[in-house]
Amino acid sequence: MRAVGAAVGALTAVTVGLAPGAAASDEQSKQWYLGPMQAEQMWKVSTGKGVKIAVIDSGVNANTPSLKGQVLTDEVPKAVAYHATDDYLGHGTTMAELIAGTGEGGGLKGLAPGAKIVPYRIKLDGIKGAKEEARTPGADEALRAAADTDAKIISISFGGLGGDKDEAAVKYALSKGKLLIAAVGNQGKNGYSDYPASYPYVLGVASVGKSLTTSSFSSSGGYADLAAPGEGYPGWCDGTFRSYCDNYKGTSPATALTSAAAALIWSAHPNWTVYQVERALLDTAGRTWPKDKPSKYLGYGVIRPRVVLADKNYDPGPADVDPLQKQDRSKGWESVAPVAPKGSSAQPASPSSPSASASSQAQGKGSTGSTSAAGSSAESSSGSGNTTWIALGAVGAVVVVGGGALAIARARRAR
Repeated sequence: MRAVGAAVGALTAVTVGLAPGAAASDEQSKQWYLGPMQAEQMWKVSTGKGVKIAVIDSGVNANTPSLKGQVLTDEVPKAVAYHATDDYLGHGTTMAELIAGTGEGGGLKGLAPGAKIVPYRIKLDGIKGAKEEARTPGADEALRAAADTDAKIISISFGGLGGDKDEAAVKYALSKGKLLIAAVGNQGKNGYSDYPASYPYVLGVASVGKSLTTSSFSSSGGYADLAAPGEGYPGWCDGTFRSYCDNYKGTSPATALTSAAAALIWSAHPNWTVYQVERALLDTAGRTWPKDKPSKYLGYGVIRPRVVLADKNYDPGPADVDPLQKQDRSKGWESVAPVAPKGSSAQPASPSSPSASASSQAQGKGSTGSTSAAGSSAESSSGSGNTTWIALGAVGAVVVVGGGALAIARARRAR
């Protein structure tokens, strides 16, 4: 996010120093990933219709041209923030448009334009006045509220959680069968991954650029499960909604696109369980490394929902087996509260003020795998058009994987 105050690190997108974008009519043309992902082809099979996605963020402006009719503000429980969903930062609105925007008025086109957004504004920076602050819940309250709705997916583009209440709320949402997708953070190659992405059973998302190599800002603590395009396209500059900024970037937008990809798959297969949707995302991700050795930087690879949608006979595996851990979700896990590494000057994040830049975590060991979904190292990826097409889902994809269950348990899951 653009620096607006103390909680600048809470939202895992970066727009510092960006110039205003071109005319609104040109914004969709700048979403470079839509072509390589064959979005138009996917939308002939699925648009995400029938799937609701809870976006827990800075709020959502339901009145942007691209979001009119796409945001279900009335479905936010009255007990939570009394429908306080106004966005004073622009971050949550950008995430919502990347997920389900219609592209009307020249705005952003969502990857799942048939899906619907249920917005939850939490206590992040930019809220105007004590009254609005009082009407805005903490992240744990929003998570629990979203878990009690019929939203299938909870998209979380912020970090800094880690208190007992937050951990309990994550467990509660998982017990309700929700698919939790969260940003790993923007602390760079040697940075620690954020919570809740680092919690077991939450899908952590890293960012790649057009070359499909790890974005320089994407945290690489070994907690990424998937990666998605997270830079080089527009997003709202701020909460005035006067213009978009070019080169909006962060693991936040990558998370939004991953949530949209899950919606596309779940809409096409409404009877699948959360385990099957997860497995489909993981099995078909673009990668050049072995499936049983996920990359420290990009996890199982770059999302490719087209591969699932194009295969009428795709087998999602068993409905009741978690692809990332044999242990039943309902049994919980060992405590994973953030702990600053020895010698670290980082301070633990305040549970009431999520902050990616302030949180620090004890990291598990991950694979030293590739930084690129298109080659064995960042240096080997040329970033050519062919490379992008291959890894994001074109015919002749890097990896053609069957739909069986993943038998491995990642280091991050075996705590």
